[in-house]
Amino acid sequence: MTAATADIIDLLAGIAPGDALSAVRDQRAQARENAQRSFEALLEPADAGTFPLSERYAIAAFVAQVHGFAAASDFYGDLLGDEAPELVDAIADAARSGAATGPFGAYREPALQSENTGGTRWTADAGVGTRLAAALTHAHLLVFRPREARPEALRALVDAGWSADDIVSLSQLVAFLSFQLRAAWGLRVLAQTPAVQDPALIGEGA
Repeated sequence: MTAATADIIDLLAGIAPGDALSAVRDQRAQARENAQRSFEALLEPADAGTFPLSERYAIAAFVAQVHGFAAASDFYGDLLGDEAPELVDAIADAARSGAATGPFGAYREPALQSENTGGTRWTADAGVGTRLAAALTHAHLLVFRPREARPEALRALVDAGWSADDIVSLSQLVAFLSFQLRAAWGLRVLAQTPAVQDPALIGEGA
């Protein structure tokens, strides 16, 4: 199967047609379809516009790698290699540099500040270009420090040449990837247990 024909969550989870977990996912057909459509809209759009596939795949490969998900890292790394091979090593270096355990960060609300946690404040190397570096920095923020996603982070993207529409798409992409990778990882874990027949175990949103 290729990205054009495969159900990507199944692919990342190692689920083959006819597997027990495939039947379970079929019982939530709308969730399966919506996840696949989100992948297509964000990572294989008919018209990528001013947010090119090379940047989309670079961000996806980075997010997969900082999550430490080998199957997803290989998948998105291959897409990046086909579209922009010159970025493969730079993205791998960025992911190694930005590796962390989260989420962490500081809450603005006084009542929640007792839950503040320290962690890496990471900035991508400008060697990948100002625009992509800003996007990787923003992706790292959304993955590891979502509670600190504030207007100044968006201004950094604008300053790097990102339009308002592309900033929305970038944020949607990172949010989708975080969901997709967690769903696929959870399915991999379920595949290693005998209790895989209950649809309630599959944590995909409607």
